[in-house]
Order: sequence, then C-alpha cells, then structure tokens
Amino acid sequence: MENKVPKRILDLLINALAAGVVPRVGAPYVAIGRGEETEALLSDLKSVADGGSSLRFLVGRYGSGKSFLLQLIRGYAIENGFVTADADLSPERRLCGGNGSGIATYRELIKNMSCKTSPEGGALQAVISRWLSEKQTALIRSGLENGSEELSRAMKKEIYGVTEALEDKVGGFDFATAISKYYTAVVNGNDELRSCAVRWLRGEYLTKTEAKKELGTQGIINDDNWYDYLKLIAEFVRKIGYKGLMVYIDECVNLYKISNRISRENNYEKILSIFNDTLQGKAPYLGFVFVGTPQFLEDTRRGLFSYDALRSRLADGILVGGEFKNLAGPVIRLVRLTDSELFALITRINKLYSERYGYEIPLTAEEMKAFLSMSLSKAGADVMITPREIIRGYISLLHILRQNPSASFSAVLGDAVKSVKADKPSSENDELADFEL
Repeated sequence: MENKVPKRILDLLINALAAGVVPRVGAPYVAIGRGEETEALLSDLKSVADGGSSLRFLVGRYGSGKSFLLQLIRGYAIENGFVTADADLSPERRLCGGNGSGIATYRELIKNMSCKTSPEGGALQAVISRWLSEKQTALIRSGLENGSEELSRAMKKEIYGVTEALEDKVGGFDFATAISKYYTAVVNGNDELRSCAVRWLRGEYLTKTEAKKELGTQGIINDDNWYDYLKLIAEFVRKIGYKGLMVYIDECVNLYKISNRISRENNYEKILSIFNDTLQGKAPYLGFVFVGTPQFLEDTRRGLFSYDALRSRLADGILVGGEFKNLAGPVIRLVRLTDSELFALITRINKLYSERYGYEIPLTAEEMKAFLSMSLSKAGADVMITPREIIRGYISLLHILRQNPSASFSAVLGDAVKSVKADKPSSENDELADFEL
C-alpha cells in the first residue's frame, strides 16, 4: 500500500466498490483477510503447474466476498504465468442445455481469456500470436532468412511439433488444423482466413458444413463438446510456455434456479463429469473454480446435493463442523470477516479514497469503530453482515462528508450511533477495543 495506485485502477476500484460490484482489476489493493482460503486456492495453482488438475467450489452468501476472492486469485494466476478464463452463468449461459446455452458459456470464457500481456480479456489471439512470433524470431536468429521458404517449413514443423500430441485427443485434429490455418493466414496476410480460424476457436461456427468449407475442419465446437476443447486449450497453452489454464465460473446459483428438473440435472451431470476428470487426473494443466451460494450447494431439492453422486462427493465429512474447517476438500466456505478485519478493510478504503479524491478523511479511529458498531448492531448482522454492505455504507458516508464540508460524522450518523451505544454494553471481548491504526 506504500506505492501509488494507478489512477485508472483507483477510479475502477472506488466506482465498483461503491456500486457493490467486484472490480476486475486492482483486487490486491483492497484485499483483507481470507488468508487461509487464498492459500488453499494458490496451492491449486501449484498442482496444475505440475501437470495435475484441480476443482473447487467457493461457497458463501451474497456479498460475502466470493467474487472478490475469485478475481484476486485470477490476478495471482495471471501474474504467475497462467492463462485464465472466467464467465458468469446466467439464464442464457449454462454448462449445457438447448438453444446454445452451453456454447454461450464457452464463448464467454474465450472472450474473457486473459494472460499477463492481456489481463483484462481478449487474450486468445495474443497467446497464439506471441507464440508464433517467438518461434519465428528464434528461427531467424538461428540463421534462416525472414520470408524464405526454409523459414516457412521450419515454422510448420514447430507448429506440428506442438499440435501433434493433441491430435489423438477428442477434437484434437480439428484444433490443430485451426492453429495451422491461423499461421498460414498470418504469413500470407490473409485476414479472412485468420478470422475464420479465430471464429472456429471461439466456437462461433453454427454448422459443420460452413466450417469445413471455410477452414477445412471436420467438426465444430458446440454445446456437447466445449469442455473437451477447454482440455485441449489447457494442454496447448502449456506446450507454448504458459503454466496451464485456470477456469473460473461465477454465479452458479443460476443453475439452482433452473426450474426444469431434467435440464437442471443435466447441468449437474456436466459438473460431475468435470469433477471426475479433474480429480482423477484426466485434465492435465487445467483447474476449475465454481462459485455459488449455500443454497446452490446444499439444497437437497434443487441444489447440488439433490444429485446423489455430487452430494456423496461434496458433503462435509463427519469430522468437519463447529469451529473446525477443512480447506483441503473440494468445498471452501467463506465465513464472516472478523470485526478486526472489517475495521482494517475500512481503513484500507480510507487510503484509497483519500488518494483518489485528494481528500483528507475527517474521521477518527473512534468514529470508524462507531460506524462498524452501528452496522453490526442490526438484527443478525453479527453473523450475516457482508463486506459488500460495509463497504457500500462506508463509501456512501465518505461521499457525503466530502460533498458536504460543513457536515460532521455526528451530524450524519449521530442518532444511530448514540442508539447503538445506549443499547450495547461494552464488552471485554470486543475485537475492536484494542485495535489500533
């Protein structure tokens, strides 16, 4: 926090946090707590980089910080040499289903594909072009002349060396064809052919006939096989210098909301297939994180636990519960941040806000504690309060104080804070009592 935060990221952070949405970039600047959960997810990156695969379910209430933690881990993965792909599920985007809802999720994942040089998405072409450029530069340095037939043959040999190992896998031959055609298009300056190759890799062809005519492939990426192509992409990016592919799927509660039982169970069957593949090591260099609410996981009528094969794999063991947790299992549950962590969070918000607006925060530590006490005094808030609610309320307070210089903390929240102090006796166990800035 000693270094200045770039102004563009500051703007995105403050605007996103004030609106209650998760910033796509800059998450480390405001990250507080969740150390054990973060460490558990980072351990998955090590497993994937070593040739393994992983799958986690990140579960928590709305506003508990699931999506924020997801973006934080995504940023770590990118910085450490992974390619990432993320998507939010919706009524139009599922894991499988009619009307193209499965391939719609694949397309969203590819659109949001990110790497170190393209951290905000759109990295598909960047990944391929970087690899081809590096190979071509290496060959030219070895003595081959730029634009020569020898260089073209050598490049095709390099490409074949990477794609050959993929050809015996499901869809591997067509995938290799698309990559080869992309290179041919680049060399010949054929923008139309390059566009066709990218369209195929993005899953945008609707019929096999059209794809065969324009690109020469025998199949297309569709609702039924898009997961197989994610496995191919994971191995491909590994072969061209990245550590693997991490896939982050948020808003899985939309699967829980599917009213048709057969359609819902088909989606759960897809999750089971991914679960089995990753845990049995059949998807090397590929990791998944599914994010959802407790209802999405635990509801025995419509959640994952309604599907017996998943419930038997995901239900907590008999030794887990109460004060004990197991972060080595497939399910990571987010509990409420402690009072001290919430106080540290609004202290961090102070620094970002002050830097963004050049505004000296006029609040004392006691007033900040009073704001938290007021927020936690609502019925059930001691257990159910979320970081989103705290952050939105606190930034609103800062906005009011900044835009109304004559206003004071006591004038804005005085009555509410006095009511809290009158109703809540002091406690020796108050986490904030000994907290210092």
